Amino acid sequence: MASSSMFGHGNTTPFWTGGPAPGQFYSFPGSQQAAAQTPAQRTLYPVVTGSSVLGIQFEGGVVIAADMLGSYGSLARFRDCPRLFKVNDTTVVGAAGDYADFQYLTNVIEQQVIDEECLNDGFGYTPKSLHCWLTRVLYNRRSKFNPLWNTYIVAGIEDQKPFLGYVDKIGMAYEATSLACGFGAYIALYQVAVITKDGVDIKGPIKSETNWEVAHMIKGYE
Repeated sequence: MASSSMFGHGNTTPFWTGGPAPGQFYSFPGSQQAAAQTPAQRTLYPVVTGSSVLGIQFEGGVVIAADMLGSYGSLARFRDCPRLFKVNDTTVVGAAGDYADFQYLTNVIEQQVIDEECLNDGFGYTPKSLHCWLTRVLYNRRSKFNPLWNTYIVAGIEDQKPFLGYVDKIGMAYEATSLACGFGAYIALYQVAVITKDGVDIKGPIKSETNWEVAHMIKGYE
């Protein structure tokens, strides 16, 4: 007579560890069923962040500048994080906030620019069209409770006129003749992009010159 352990009774190891329950299929890793059983992961707060982006219109073009400091919390960790991205000869994007999210969306835009060029239909991204597209992308991610933790400033030339637009992580957007976001660090390195009808010129990094000769005169903040 067979012992009870042969039929799965007693303290023996189960015949198929991690297998499906009776009457159910096995949930293979990566399947939709497994994904449904895995809690969704969300970025609750930025990790490495950049701060200020400044944009100013002038007659014939736009100047946009951003420091290159990447902060890890309150630690000024990285000094070489460029946050100005040349989309094409008429458009530049600057971003504040989470640096990884900025890199992700930069890769998406770069691929879309390549796809557009492959069509060879004479059309490409303009500052206004990119600004509009960013509002939709950021609002869509916000509606899914998984926002891209960035604020964008789009600068460029369209129809021989300067353009300057603002978009934040919830999709709020507007245009203005001068825009700024974040808080500039006075000792950081800067990149400056000048956009005119002749194209885009990104200069830098440029080091801000500081003067602390009057520091001994500041009282009451010790």
